[in-house]
Amino acid sequence: MTTLRALVEEELAHPVLPQVTEMAAAIAALYGDAARAVLFYGSCLREARLDGLMLDFYLIVSDYPSAYEKRWLATANRLIPPNVFPFTADGLAAKYAVLSEADFAALNSTDATTVSVWARFAQPSRLVWSKDAAARDRAVDAVAKAAPTLFDLARPVAASHDPMAVWQEGFARTYQCELRAEKKTRSGSIVEADPARYARFGAAIPLTTTMTRPAAERIWQKLRKRGKRASVLRIAKASLTFSGGIDYLAWKINRHAGTQIEIKPWQRRFPLVAALFLVPRLLRQGAVR
Repeated sequence: MTTLRALVEEELAHPVLPQVTEMAAAIAALYGDAARAVLFYGSCLREARLDGLMLDFYLIVSDYPSAYEKRWLATANRLIPPNVFPFTADGLAAKYAVLSEADFAALNSTDATTVSVWARFAQPSRLVWSKDAAARDRAVDAVAKAAPTLFDLARPVAASHDPMAVWQEGFARTYQCELRAEKKTRSGSIVEADPARYARFGAAIPLTTTMTRPAAERIWQKLRKRGKRASVLRIAKASLTFSGGIDYLAWKINRHAGTQIEIKPWQRRFPLVAALFLVPRLLRQGAVR
């Protein structure tokens, strides 16, 4: 049987459009020797044209003090990971999240306090830049933890131990642990987009836990509480680190939830205050869940 790590390594190495590779290298160059790896993920993986889209990257750095000149950015990244920044190049727009190698590994494991990282990297991604072979290997090792984490937590609460049922249950649960603007059916469409991939990966994930359903439910309850709180904190922080972040937030919610949110001039001047007021209103309206 092909090992899970081998499957992850192969998938991460799949080729991407040249613009993606160039943008990843440009993002890494901003951080000099602190940059270790850049991963590309999200819906743009499946796109043949990138014009008008927002590309998603994770930049992995050696540590936060080395990555930032401003101490408060390093502190913010450590306390409420990740920091998120915008990036544009050659007419394309992107955002990238910054994590240290240690945090990236920890947030893909079952010890993670939120689902935000392992839920994303249990899905397809690409390793589009790495500093050297050691950095590449550490990135592969971290990503290879993501799918087993989902299975360890979702298998005890799934309707059956069939891998596809576990994937479906796992993604549905992770969507309950974050503020999401997407429709409720979005979690199911993740697996439906490439069932052969999920069947192949699911068959390679070993049974590494004997967790009971009550124990798993307690963990999911904690993840839901922590995840919602962390989502609000990250949105508020992004209003400081992400130029135009409040407009991006409105754009994403409008796109996925079919709303017509318009950002007022005062909200652009005071994005942190705007974010703190906007999120509760969206929750009441059901635009985010």
